[in-house]
Formats: sequence, structure tokens, C-alpha cells
Amino acid sequence: MMSCITFFGVSPSSCCRRCWQRIMVAFKGVCTKPFWRAVSAEFLATLIFVLLSLGSTISWPASEGSASPVNLVLISLCFGLSIATMVQCFGHISGGHLNPAVTVAMVVTRKLSLAKATFYLSAQCLGAIAGAGILYLVTPSSVRGGLGVTMVNSNITVGHALVVETVITFELIFTVFATCDPKRTDQNGSAGLAIGLSVAIGHFFAVPYTGASMNPARSFGPAVITNSWDNHWVYWVAPLLGGVLAAALYEYLFCPNPVTKKPRGETLSKDASGKYQEVESPKSQPEDLAVKPGSCAEKGRNQDGRRPLLRSDLLNCHSVFSCFAFMGKFGFFPACLNVHQI
Repeated sequence: MMSCITFFGVSPSSCCRRCWQRIMVAFKGVCTKPFWRAVSAEFLATLIFVLLSLGSTISWPASEGSASPVNLVLISLCFGLSIATMVQCFGHISGGHLNPAVTVAMVVTRKLSLAKATFYLSAQCLGAIAGAGILYLVTPSSVRGGLGVTMVNSNITVGHALVVETVITFELIFTVFATCDPKRTDQNGSAGLAIGLSVAIGHFFAVPYTGASMNPARSFGPAVITNSWDNHWVYWVAPLLGGVLAAALYEYLFCPNPVTKKPRGETLSKDASGKYQEVESPKSQPEDLAVKPGSCAEKGRNQDGRRPLLRSDLLNCHSVFSCFAFMGKFGFFPACLNVHQI
């Protein structure tokens, strides 16, 4: 009698062992100092961003001889410039996400591991709550107002709000991917400033409609402190949807010189002993990205004069070969045709 039940030649214990090995490899870096340094950076950056940005929404009474500071320009510039500043300060440590929509987009495009993304999302939400809580404590109740809680305008429907939030978050995430793409050689300006300006543009447009969240953590923080949850789900669904759409569109359509290898930095490789190990993909050096005038790369060919294999070529060749191999296996070809020689 068999010692254990097998399904398709694989025992349940073997499956569990392999899954456990994969989980342990995925969380291998959780106990390292750089990991928690990056998570702490996300917490601190989101805290400062939410604190400074929500502060621009407080309805302070206008003093004699000065105009009321609560206006669209002030709010938009404060949100945009605070994001630009935090990205510039913490970008080299954690990537400067400060936004669950950015983090999820990075996971979808395999630029960030699921384990690190889980801690990033937690740090961002906790940082937003802490920032909103500090603002609540230091602001008098007479001028506190709604503490910058994002709300859907009563003159539009929830469907309209979903579209608006999806569009402005799409614009933001597309800017993030386009300005932070290491394969671009035409970058001269500041990525942080470009991202901040995209946030400001979104606020200029969408504040009258939805309050211009573009960031689930930004809406989550004040909602927790004020216990205000009207249509709060909109500010999670729409930004995440817009972010994923923007990331996928840029990564697989607009990204210059797409490569055939996996873009994710943390992958799993099975060694000779049968255990899965974490493998770091090689980092591209600036000199590797430069194209010298008159070189084969400039002409679109390799050093041996042949055109490089593109992702589309690889997929097409693999798909055609697999199709012929499958058909030949079940006798769709004459016996004289050797499919493996195609």
C-alpha cells in the first residue's frame, strides 16, 4: 500500500514543504536592518506628508488685511510640494512610495516583493493615522472642520467619483513609472518634482469633485480619526484600479527597450539540493545603458551583427513551437515529420 496519497504524482506533504520553503524565502529579508529601515522610512514619510497636506485644509479665520488661506491653489500646491519633498528625502531609502496605489502597482509589475509590500502598506496606513492624529490634537476644534476628510460632491454620483479618482491616480502612477524608469536616457529633471507636480495637477482638477485623494492612505488617516466613512471604499478601489492600469500600460506598452527577463528583483531559484533560494537580479549600470554612436546597439543589432531577440519574438516563437509540439504529440502530424526539429 502506498505510504501516502498522491495527486498527479505529487504528495500533499511535498506540496506543503515546497510552499513553506517559498514562504520562508519570501520573508527571508524581514529580519534584516535594511528591510525595517525602508519600512520605517515609509511610515515617517507618510506621516509627514499627511500632517502637512491636511494642515492646508484647516479653515483658519482670515485675519485683518490678509486673505483666507483655504483655497484650491494652496491645497494643491501643499499636497504636491509635500509629496515632492518626501520623495526626494526618502526615495533612496524605500523608494518613496507614500501611497498604497504606488506599492500595489509595483507588486503587479513585479518590481516589489509581496512580503515587503505588505509591510509598506501597513506602514503607510499607520503613518497616515499618526499624521492625522497629531493634526487633530494640535488644532483647535473651532477651526478643525472635517480634518481634510475626502468626500464625494453631492452633485455627482458615486460612479462619477470612481471615474475621477481612477483618472487622476492613473496620471500620478504613470508619472511615477515614466520618471523613475532606469532604462530612459533622456532624464534631466527631478523625478520627485515631476511626481509632486502631478499630484498638484490632480488636486487642481478633482478637489471640487471628490477631494482629490489619489492615495488611499491619505483618505484612511483622517477617516479613522474622525470616524467618517461615507463612500470611503471609493478612495481605495479607484486609486488601486487606476494605479494598476497605469503601471501595466507603461510597463508593457510604453516602456523603452523591454527586456525578456523578469523585472522583479527578488525571484526564486531551485538549486541542486531541491531548496528554493532567493536570487537578486543584476543591477544595470549607467554605462551599460548608454548607447555609443556608431555601435551595433545604436543600429539595433548585437555585437555579432544580428538583430536582438525581442520579447514579442520570444513569445511568438515559444507559442508556435508549443502549438506544433502539442499537435504532434496527439498525432495531428504525419509520422515522418519530427516536430522537435522545427
